[in-house]
Amino acid sequence: MPHSNSNLLVSTQWLADHMDAPDVRIVDGSWYLPQAGRNARAEYDLEHIPDSHFIDIDAISDPNTDLPHMLPPPEMFASRMRRLGLGDGLRVIVYDGAGLFSAARIWWMFRAMGHDDVAVLDGGLPKWKVEGRPVTDEPPRLRERHMTARLNHTRIRNAEQVLANISSHREQVLDARSAPRFSGTMPEPRTGVRGGHVPGAINLPYTDLLNADGTMRNVDELRAIFAAKNIAMNRPVTTMCGSGVTAAILNLGLELAGHRQVAVYDGSWSEWGARNDLPIET
Repeated sequence: MPHSNSNLLVSTQWLADHMDAPDVRIVDGSWYLPQAGRNARAEYDLEHIPDSHFIDIDAISDPNTDLPHMLPPPEMFASRMRRLGLGDGLRVIVYDGAGLFSAARIWWMFRAMGHDDVAVLDGGLPKWKVEGRPVTDEPPRLRERHMTARLNHTRIRNAEQVLANISSHREQVLDARSAPRFSGTMPEPRTGVRGGHVPGAINLPYTDLLNADGTMRNVDELRAIFAAKNIAMNRPVTTMCGSGVTAAILNLGLELAGHRQVAVYDGSWSEWGARNDLPIET
């Protein structure tokens, strides 16, 4: 079954057909791990989908924590989005330069702030360019627009909630990191962070949900992947990863497969692995 839910994921053809619509805004949400050796802002300045706005998840993050790119306070998010002209009544389409990586994080951020009219571009900029569609180095038009941001607590979890869940088993916990990191056999990339995983968590590397070209697997494949991991689609799921980025890819995949009770543990392993008061399994 192909993707039919354009509320969550749109094709390059859909965007090409709708990019000039008055209620559509496009966001380049590219972000890369340091080891990738890529500068997302420099790449955006060189070329991007016409009239797209750049959002840096590190720049729009909670200033009161040392944890990486944590969700900002609603008033900060609203202020930054308003300046970019990303506000109420608009359809926001997010893409990235990897295909499907950090765009899902920004998709989740909008939804966590109560703006549900947001979708991810399937295959991102690589697919757009392979198909010969237009790119530019021209800056987008800035049209300030009011943004209402109200934190939707059902979409976010903190360490204390994840800790309590170890006993209650109310929610299923999915970890999007690679199997070696999940098992603790590969060192964590961040200094001072232990290896392993949250007790009772299930490992589902985010790469399992993607095709080789960076597009999302189809709905039937997604459902089969979740079924193989014994994920109950009628029980809540909290996803996590290294720092809350690829966890959002699992959220997107779950929702495409029909799950409606999904959240991200925002601190993810950057927080859990660094806190010696929290239990781990290897």
